[in-house]
Amino acid sequence: MISQNIIKIVQKSNKCYFSTTSNEVLKKTALNQLHKDLGAKMVPFCGWEMPVQYPAGVMKEHMHVRKESGLFDVSHMGQLRIHGKDRVKFFESIVVADLQALPAGHSKLSVFTNEKGGIIDDTMITNAGDSLYVVVNAGCADKDISHINEKMKEFKSANSSNDVSMELLENLSLIAIQGPATESILQKLVKSQDITNMEFMTQRLMNIAGIDCIVTRCGYTGEDGFEISVPSSQATRLAEIFLATSNTSNDTGIKPAGLGARDSLRLEAGLCLYGHDLNDDITPIEASLNWLISKRRREEGGFPGASIIQKQLQKDGCPQKRVGVIVNGAPAREGTLIFDPSTSQEIGKVTSGTVSPMTRQSISMAYVKTPFSKIGTEVNVSIRNKLIPATISKMPFVPTNYKKL
Repeated sequence: MISQNIIKIVQKSNKCYFSTTSNEVLKKTALNQLHKDLGAKMVPFCGWEMPVQYPAGVMKEHMHVRKESGLFDVSHMGQLRIHGKDRVKFFESIVVADLQALPAGHSKLSVFTNEKGGIIDDTMITNAGDSLYVVVNAGCADKDISHINEKMKEFKSANSSNDVSMELLENLSLIAIQGPATESILQKLVKSQDITNMEFMTQRLMNIAGIDCIVTRCGYTGEDGFEISVPSSQATRLAEIFLATSNTSNDTGIKPAGLGARDSLRLEAGLCLYGHDLNDDITPIEASLNWLISKRRREEGGFPGASIIQKQLQKDGCPQKRVGVIVNGAPAREGTLIFDPSTSQEIGKVTSGTVSPMTRQSISMAYVKTPFSKIGTEVNVSIRNKLIPATISKMPFVPTNYKKL
């Protein structure tokens, strides 16, 4: 039943699911036919036809990633390159990251902000040496690209000598392999270099079983893993090579995992999903993402909404905070209201929720008024018109296993 609960919660809590109209033509990744050959249940997701689960089910997929390794098709994400001598200056004008301090071959999570300090989208940025390699979310890709283009025009208009351009990497697919066994499996397929000394949030060019790839050690599950940018013409071949490592007799190797497992894994890891835990009206400080903004960027600003974010960084300057919540009962789903038990005052709202396959607890992510954000604070959540006890919890709900040297 836990597996079915997770599927239902994921479907209800993700606005991209089943949002297509009857006459909308869904985009397909290079792995689309492979998903169907593997028996995947395909669903509309942000304009794409994507696998939500495979015959093994969400629960088994989730647990296999935690214990071994899972393969996710994330080719619906947008891949970009920012070129030009002023690329860092330009990109620092639209994201909160300190890119001046980002060494070559290193990656950083950041956010695009608007003039209110709200988050337009979260993004991964890598200093690729002669360019910035950028990955944006599938549901926001068109919006992000339009936003970057608009800001680029403003940047160039301000000074005709400003040199920056954007390249859309439309012929590349993106495959994520995640889990504690991933490093050892990938190493057997990479003969030319030692990947055991590759740290979390770094990127390398890598030849995997004869296929040239761009490999970033990162992921969206809380586990060690890699996101692999591969020519779309080679994507199915690479995925099949990974899946060929699976051994059904002892349940080892890389197995396919869908959007259902991806959502429950990221929630256990306390990772945000844009459109739910982040949006245009939530600032990085409210989202408890203060760590994205370095001392220099906090002091200098220079990104949209900087003055608002700088005020929120001051003591008592932030009205609400993103927190973890553990419910003593059924899971609190997106939209569930949170109340102060002593006054019955509404103090917040749940943005994501599920049953944790690892802890078997009902876990949620939520925003609450700052005075109620301290870990251990007792609250009530309203489920089916009943007030259920819950507790503000630290995140992640399950310890992360990122590679640290």
